Amino acid sequence: MPKILSENLIYEILSVVDEIPYGRVASYGQIAKLIGRDKNSRLVGRVLSMSQFYGDYPCHRVVNHQGRTAPHWREQRYLLEDEGVGFKANGCVDMKHFQWDGG
Repeated sequence: MPKILSENLIYEILSVVDEIPYGRVASYGQIAKLIGRDKNSRLVGRVLSMSQFYGDYPCHRVVNHQGRTAPHWREQRYLLEDEGVGFKANGCVDMKHFQWDGG
């Protein structure tokens, strides 16, 4: 079985994360699509969970497709709010207004 998580793949994911503009968010699935791995959103999450070993990346700008932040990372919401990202009443990022177009 081939090794799925290579250094090249890790840096490919992190380079997309690095492109997310200040005040915008992307979803795990969106990042997976941008690297040509449409069905690997969980892989993106796995890479982001260990991103601190590869440098300083704005991982706080990645949320799930509904705009939910990471469940055990309270600071994520504060970091996004500091950038002007808006949240809906249900606690999710307002994806309609703050999702990065990926381009």
